[in-house]
Amino acid sequence: MNRILHTVALIFIGCCSNVVFLELIVKPYPGCGNIVTFAQFVFISIEGFINYYKWGSTQRNVPLKSYGVLVCMFFLVSVINNYALNFNIPMPLHMIFRSGSLIANLILGMILLKKRYSFRQIFAVVLITFGIFLATYASSQSLNKQKVTNKIQSNEMEPDFFKWLIGIGMLIFALLVSALMGIYQEKLYAKYGKHPQEALFYSHFLPLPLFAFVGKDIYNHAQLFNQSTWLPLFSNFGIPIMWAYLICNMLTQYFCIRSVFILTTECPSLVVTLVITLRKFISLLFSIIYFQNDFTLYHSIGTASVFIGTFLFSNIDKEIFHYFKKRHHHNE
Repeated sequence: MNRILHTVALIFIGCCSNVVFLELIVKPYPGCGNIVTFAQFVFISIEGFINYYKWGSTQRNVPLKSYGVLVCMFFLVSVINNYALNFNIPMPLHMIFRSGSLIANLILGMILLKKRYSFRQIFAVVLITFGIFLATYASSQSLNKQKVTNKIQSNEMEPDFFKWLIGIGMLIFALLVSALMGIYQEKLYAKYGKHPQEALFYSHFLPLPLFAFVGKDIYNHAQLFNQSTWLPLFSNFGIPIMWAYLICNMLTQYFCIRSVFILTTECPSLVVTLVITLRKFISLLFSIIYFQNDFTLYHSIGTASVFIGTFLFSNIDKEIFHYFKKRHHHNE
């Protein structure tokens, strides 16, 4: 029990603080998503090579070629989601949008896997769809109401709005690719068994050469990070503050992913789903309050719809009832 509580605490601390450090980086440099993603991939690859791969001595359970498609999709989703922040997408909307992955999974599951869903699940997806639409609408309205002091206000607002539309399109595309990735991963697990540590290592290690396509952007932001405010650590030693934020982001990302994996081995999936949902909600609230992001009544209703819909879709309430009922009978 102590191990479970410790792991849950690490999830909340790691994942929530990761969002904080990401926003500290994104606020001054909205287009820095590539360097953040690259740093995370490098760190998790090094850790996986040492702890999982044992410096090259561990045998693979899944053929290397089978990871090819998975790796390309994972890389694409990671880069696009981060790069969308450079297109007038505020962090709260970004978090709400990514919480709606159930929609894409349901639609593609029905089309590709011929799955059938209950009325409760379909209603949950409608709630999530409504929440994302409302949050998207509220974000667009906030963008249109921005005050521009220049006399040619109307000419300057148009590019901003179309830039925002591009960002929304990127998030939708990433959502669909993410759903396809989940379906492909499900087929790999069915064929070769579940090996999450192996998949985590290869999904971060194999895409590293692909970052060469955005190498110039990574280099430019590295130079910008070098020019950031100096953070003194010791008497004669210091580090640019943006690099300090990036290191903290890498560490918290590792603790977040690692803790979620540990929790899946210790608890039923319902507990994992509940913890992750609560973590997202707390991260969202912290982002809004601490960083003073624009959050209207429409955003509030949209957020509530997304999380209520996720709650209904996962059947957490029923599973929790049965779980504690079984424990009660066991204790008797």
